[in-house]
Amino acid sequence: MLDHLAIQCADVTVSAAFYDTVLATIGGARQMDFGPVIGYGSTPKPDFWLGPSTGADFRESHIAFAAPDRAAVRAFFDAAVATGAEVLHEPRLWPEYHPTYYGAFVRDPDGNNVEAVCHTPE
Repeated sequence: MLDHLAIQCADVTVSAAFYDTVLATIGGARQMDFGPVIGYGSTPKPDFWLGPSTGADFRESHIAFAAPDRAAVRAFFDAAVATGAEVLHEPRLWPEYHPTYYGAFVRDPDGNNVEAVCHTPE
């Protein structure tokens, strides 16, 4: 349903270092870099973008990245924690969403709730 998503960052360089690390664990990579705007994806077309903040008001976003399997969710979580990310929820099943929903949640450098999720059984 979504073509792409962009978030605003207080410091694009700091946020890019975080996303370079965690997105690599689920098959994502930096694909375009236009100075203060950086695009990530797993195909030739970026679908996740970072850009500079346009103001002081901040509203937390929730961003869920698809992981190919549960091991990738754990790798995403471990990579995020290694960058110093705040842990919101360690990797686990979330049966209240559906029986095979496996996800982990952290905060990115700008305070967004970032998740890696796998929907398939182990």
